[in-house]
Amino acid sequence: MSESIIAADERSPRPQRLDRVALLRHARRLAAAPAGPWLHAEVAQRMAERLAIIKLQPQRWLQWSAFLGAGGEALAQVYKGAEQLWVEPTPELLERSATAAKRGWLQRLKGAPKVDVSAPDGVAPGQAQLVWANMTLHAHADLPGLLAQWQAALAVNGFVMFSCLGPDSFVELRPLFAARGWGRIAPDWWDMHDIGDLVVGAGFADPVMDQERIMLTWGEPEALLKDLRALGGNVAPDRFPGLRGRGWRRELLAALEGLRGADGRLRLSLEVVYGHAFKAAPKLKVQPETHVSLDQMREMVRQASQ
Repeated sequence: MSESIIAADERSPRPQRLDRVALLRHARRLAAAPAGPWLHAEVAQRMAERLAIIKLQPQRWLQWSAFLGAGGEALAQVYKGAEQLWVEPTPELLERSATAAKRGWLQRLKGAPKVDVSAPDGVAPGQAQLVWANMTLHAHADLPGLLAQWQAALAVNGFVMFSCLGPDSFVELRPLFAARGWGRIAPDWWDMHDIGDLVVGAGFADPVMDQERIMLTWGEPEALLKDLRALGGNVAPDRFPGLRGRGWRRELLAALEGLRGADGRLRLSLEVVYGHAFKAAPKLKVQPETHVSLDQMREMVRQASQ
């Protein structure tokens, strides 16, 4: 399912509500994991396959939340020789990526480009032709602010490519939790159309959104819970507020047995939303007297000659 987003004035996007403290806590926990989340690496490969439709060949690409996004290897294969910048939103993730970048000295001796690592506030404007953000948006409390950061980091005619969980993820768990009064199992994440509206509102051009549904299966409930924990955690503000005990865990494991399909395996579905958009040249407002800087004039002449 694909569609181009034309206008953003027909709907009024509702913000996803996330617990900021829980977001930071889960980010710190994941930063200490041996590797990034297993699902993120799979989605990164699927996203990389979509790069074939983009003609632009970035000389410098920026990966937002690089460690958790797990897309560096896939991007390096597609854009060999391009410079890299890894951006990390928390000090723990920044330290993890900085350590990984230092370990790449052998690759640099072989001619591989240097990898720079930065916090979001250290990203210079207009320095990348691609901003890549795999499985990031659903774990960010201020999506308009994040899109504004991406817009600023991109050079004119550069593009952003992103993915995130959609609102229909883990739908099988909703009735299970609701029937037992266990609170929400996940936040109300932005849907595909609302994200497209926000992308347009952030000043991007020609956005295209699509979605994919992935069915995951497990043999046992314990394995399901282990894999879900590896993805992060429940950051819905209205999740169950108290501590869970061993009795609740036993009840949960028994309830998860109800997710078994005809093949005998536990089944849980995910909705993955994909999108990409371009940064268009800024438009000058026509006034009785218009001031144009020399840099703006050069950019307009360059655009007109292409």
